[in-house]
Amino acid sequence: MTSIPFTRRLAMAAMTGALALTSMATVASADTTRLRFHTFYGTEIDPILKKFRDTVKENSGGDLRIQTFHGGELVASDQLLEAAKKGSIDIAHGHGGYWSGQVDIGNIEAGLPGGWTSLDEARAFFDSEPVDALLTAAYDEAGVVYLGKGYGHDYDLLTKEPVTSLDDLKTRKIRATSNVAKVLEYFEIPTVYLPAGELYIGMSTGVIDGAIYGGPIEYEQLKLNETAKHYTRLNMLMPGWTETFLANKEKWDGLSDEHKAIMEEAIAQFAADITGWLAEGNQSVVDKGDVFEFAVLPDEDSKQLTVAAQAVWQEEAERSARNAELIDLLVANAKAQGRL
Repeated sequence: MTSIPFTRRLAMAAMTGALALTSMATVASADTTRLRFHTFYGTEIDPILKKFRDTVKENSGGDLRIQTFHGGELVASDQLLEAAKKGSIDIAHGHGGYWSGQVDIGNIEAGLPGGWTSLDEARAFFDSEPVDALLTAAYDEAGVVYLGKGYGHDYDLLTKEPVTSLDDLKTRKIRATSNVAKVLEYFEIPTVYLPAGELYIGMSTGVIDGAIYGGPIEYEQLKLNETAKHYTRLNMLMPGWTETFLANKEKWDGLSDEHKAIMEEAIAQFAADITGWLAEGNQSVVDKGDVFEFAVLPDEDSKQLTVAAQAVWQEEAERSARNAELIDLLVANAKAQGRL
């Protein structure tokens, strides 16, 4: 019998070991569930995304893995719902305004002027059983699974001159989105729409005298503090937007109960981390002390904004019976809070 050289025996042993490892990796891979998660945010939230991925991996013992994609990376933000429905992605993180043409309640849940004035109020509203049931049904009809909400932060007025009341704005042109513009026009305040990238030029050249776009951090990032210094808290909509998490039905239904629970907990923490990050960013600008001068609109004027917003609310209510039901709940909440 011919003996096998020692070096060849080593090579064969190494090959056998490699094949065994490959086989084990294949089995492990087959047992690992991977989910494609697409947010509308960019790379600025990468530390939060990493924490999210690590949490899911750790809590599942490595059996559940998340692959994350930034805004516009695989699909445009206004296509997130459709992508989740078709399975191009497994979980979408966007907000109702992106798909209001596909889901009747989209604009309402994204945030209507006067809808809520604090994070606690917004959370309590969406956590209530009637509201949760309406959103679950609406997204089920749209072909996806509704997983829950996230919350933005400040959304207020920046002007070149100080504001002490709504009357001060009647001689100034304010940049606003369509729904906010309808509310301001109720008070005979002139409005115009400009995209974010044009706000600096618009403010510095006098095309606009103020803008309702975001919070202190957004205004500072756009360098608008170089053109306007007066930040007025309107108490019209806080948080200024809400965020929605949706899943592909087939992929979600295929998860074990344990994996669903892990995902729900991790998504809730991810949403809370986003809100915390936004809050910290806004507070950091306040703490600098010399970026903006801060003021608050009088309570009575803030309440009048909610009253004026009723025309916008009723437009949404007329879109469907479900919208009407959701608006009724929004009205009841506003009355309970003393704004109507």
